[in-house]
Amino acid sequence: MTLHPPVRPWIVGALLALLATAGRAAAPGPGDMPPPDLGRTLSGEEILLPGYSGKAVIVTFWATWCPYCLKELPILQNVQDKVGKGEMAVIAVNTEKFEVYKRAARIMRQSMSMELVSDASGQAQHAFGVHGLPHMLIIGRDGRILRVYDGYSEDKLDAIVADINQALQPLPSPAP
Repeated sequence: MTLHPPVRPWIVGALLALLATAGRAAAPGPGDMPPPDLGRTLSGEEILLPGYSGKAVIVTFWATWCPYCLKELPILQNVQDKVGKGEMAVIAVNTEKFEVYKRAARIMRQSMSMELVSDASGQAQHAFGVHGLPHMLIIGRDGRILRVYDGYSEDKLDAIVADINQALQPLPSPAP
């Protein structure tokens, strides 16, 4: 006779899964207001999303070791150039150590005018539920998240373009 029944493998798996997600905050999704803090620029300026009120915003998390991220950044720069900074902001949040970000940002500043931000502390990555790269959020003029793309591929391009166009739609006029 045993005093303790044997532990079933599925119970162990369920407990491990629960422990793995216990410390994670719920990632914001479509319709949610995003966390405000994205990190700091090379000059030390804190970048807060409420400062972009009334604009469509694309936030993309990236790293120098991510080939898809490096392919995406010039495309997003081109989108911002075509639309105009008055209508859209692209904010590229680097997820690496500050020294790596600093070297990359200095080089990228020569050809890109998007906001290059460092999240070396991982605070924004945690708040936005970033667990892989690339990770992109499209935020409408109302400040709410329209869509989150996590680890997307080229087959999502049509959907991304449609979401960007939706984010650029003017806000409804207030009722008289």
